[in-house]
Amino acid sequence: MSALRELLGLRQVPGFYRSPTFLSCLAAGAAFWGLLPLLVAVQPLPWHRILSLVFLSAVVWQPIVEELFFRGCLQGFLSIREWGRRSLVGISVANLLTSMMFAGSHIATHSLLWASLTLFPSLLFGVLRDRSGSVFPPIVLHVVYNAGYFMLTGGLSLA
Repeated sequence: MSALRELLGLRQVPGFYRSPTFLSCLAAGAAFWGLLPLLVAVQPLPWHRILSLVFLSAVVWQPIVEELFFRGCLQGFLSIREWGRRSLVGISVANLLTSMMFAGSHIATHSLLWASLTLFPSLLFGVLRDRSGSVFPPIVLHVVYNAGYFMLTGGLSLA
């Protein structure tokens, strides 16, 4: 059971929120969300919709499920292969393949542009997974990124 937990990245990483890598990833998200209104028209969600269960599901539940599957199962499985651990400019092959599948999975619910734009954050989630050996830092970052996406753009049609 312990080997499976390790493979899936289900281990605690105390203080990960202080690591320079995690803080850099947070700063990249903040910069993107700060610049987005300068580049395109955004439609922020009203506060009453932010407090809805649909919003909380999109911001909390979906990132947990996606990270457990993509960074836990898929990237964890690919990382045990020698070729999966190889790195291209600091990004593992396992991370690159996982991120391409992650972006592809978003085509069903997002425009092609937004689905393509999920590749960069996915690579950051994967870097956190590779460096920490855990899915918890990517889950936290994914929650923060989704909160920005849904709050600024209204995300998908949230009823």
